[in-house]
Amino acid sequence: MSAEQSPVLLHRADGVATLTLNRPEAMNSLDVATKEALLSVLREVAADPDVRCVVLTGMGRAFCVGQDLKEHVGLLAQDAEALWRTVAEHYNPVVELLATMDKPVVAAVNGVAAGAGAAFAFAADLRYVASSAGFNLAFTGIALSCDSGTSWSLPRLVGTAKAKELLFFPRTVGPEEALDLGLATEVVPDEELAGRVDEVARTLAAGPTLAYGAVRQALAFSAGHGLTDSLQIEDELMTRTGTSEDHRAAVDAFLAKERPRFSGR
Repeated sequence: MSAEQSPVLLHRADGVATLTLNRPEAMNSLDVATKEALLSVLREVAADPDVRCVVLTGMGRAFCVGQDLKEHVGLLAQDAEALWRTVAEHYNPVVELLATMDKPVVAAVNGVAAGAGAAFAFAADLRYVASSAGFNLAFTGIALSCDSGTSWSLPRLVGTAKAKELLFFPRTVGPEEALDLGLATEVVPDEELAGRVDEVARTLAAGPTLAYGAVRQALAFSAGHGLTDSLQIEDELMTRTGTSEDHRAAVDAFLAKERPRFSGR
């Protein structure tokens, strides 16, 4: 299989790794091959110190519509154990990497994001949403519970009551409503999405990567812990970032009245 035929494309430039789901004919639905490719590429970029920002997007008119239902029906008919292992083997580690890797993650939501596809976008730090895109929490529409971290991310974005409504009564949430609810960071005209996301990603990639990673960790930790424990984690992360090359560069630049240049270390 050539690189262009891979279900997940990887492009690196100027510290930004762009991951593109590449099944446009299937609206970037997630078959086993795509899930395995996505997990592999995410592990690769998460471990690469030269990657300082990650962008996730889709090819064609969809961001990702979630589980490939054609494959799902086939596995269901076989009563295949692989059907239910996929949450633990694929969805969970994909979302954990998106949400916790030590660098910022941006979702460029170029079209509809449904089910696990919506959850992948919610796991990112920032979601730039095309004006023709939307989110749909489609799980209960096919009599399934939510997965891919939706139970964790969605209430934190919109509140528990709204999360239940969106999950009990699946519908497409358009871009302006998504912005009002906090599901979208910014709504962008379709033709401007790639340029806007590139601008944001390059800004993040030129910034203090360790500090961004520490902020991600601190916020995720505090969401499930009390003040005392959260203060302890803040202390540890402040020590880590305070001894970084980036902090020293920022202080030196401040004293010299210059603009700091960050190395991500």
